[in-house]
Amino acid sequence: MAGGYHSRVNGRQSSPLTEALAKVAPGQPLREGLDRVLRARRGALVVVGDDPSVLAICSGGFLLDTEFSPQRLSELAKMDGAIVLTADTLRIARANVHLMPKASIPTTETGTRHRTAQRVARSLDVPVLSVSAAMSVIAVYRNEVKHTIQPIGWLHDRTDQALATMQRFRSRFDVAVSGLSVLEIEDTVSVGDVVGAVQAAEMVLRIAEEVDGYLVELGEDGRLVGLQLAEMIDGVEPALDLVVRDYCGIAPVGTEARKAAVADVVRRLADLSSEELRDEPRVAEVIGLPSSFQDAESGVEPRGYRVLYRLPRLSDTIIERIVERFVNLQQIMRASLAELEQVEGVGRARAHSLKDGLARMAETSIFERYQ
Repeated sequence: MAGGYHSRVNGRQSSPLTEALAKVAPGQPLREGLDRVLRARRGALVVVGDDPSVLAICSGGFLLDTEFSPQRLSELAKMDGAIVLTADTLRIARANVHLMPKASIPTTETGTRHRTAQRVARSLDVPVLSVSAAMSVIAVYRNEVKHTIQPIGWLHDRTDQALATMQRFRSRFDVAVSGLSVLEIEDTVSVGDVVGAVQAAEMVLRIAEEVDGYLVELGEDGRLVGLQLAEMIDGVEPALDLVVRDYCGIAPVGTEARKAAVADVVRRLADLSSEELRDEPRVAEVIGLPSSFQDAESGVEPRGYRVLYRLPRLSDTIIERIVERFVNLQQIMRASLAELEQVEGVGRARAHSLKDGLARMAETSIFERYQ
């Protein structure tokens, strides 16, 4: 695997909204309490956090400071006022509270409960939950964002559709990368071959990010989906990183500078719109390859990173030294044992292993080509 890449799926920092959604995911006591309120056809306004800034806008009500339970939340929701929980949702701090955020805070909501929830969330850095009796929905407000909790059945339908689509792109990616390996050995790679592999990888990762968002809302109900997701994205990110390292048109001097340049290209690919991602010249431009439609069949040479990472006993540092010494894959394959041994850290045994590994890949390439 490529070293130094940042995982986009299950690896990014949780956002405030994600943390709030995790608190109301199925299987959490707070979600059970909110579902009880819905089943009783009542509304509720719940603030998750009882720090001084929250208490400063509270008026009336009564202090409870009691252990949280779904049953208690449901019973307290019978009163008109808001319920204030501790930040960890383990205790009910106050109930039947009148919240008094500044009226000057803008809101796009119409109902009294929802307007109050949005104003509190916009003025204080705490999650605010609003249960609508009329609409039978739970809304989560955090800072400037509102998110409506979707039914579990709807979430499962969406994840099933997303996983099916991701499987198609994963299959396309596997075929593209396998074909790229053969073409690299034979020195017949075109711009279109590289772009096709990058497009498929980026689509897999984008759909995976969408499914990862659904997993937060599914909570315990999303365990099996999580296993499927992990299997489908296995190896995609490092493979994309290596393809970009092989073909990135920007190759500054120095290992860290090259890695930074590659990371920048990967980020720019992730920032492309869906329409731009389907545009082959645009993707080629981001990678740093010839980017006109006439250039799609132009030949390009890989530096050799992806092939070298498939060989055993080669560290990231040694691979960087080999690429720096021989520039591209074809020169690496043509290098003699003596030339390979001259690379710092390679030595005689590793040079023999490298030559044998490349020879086996070449034989496999010929075999696959004529099957």
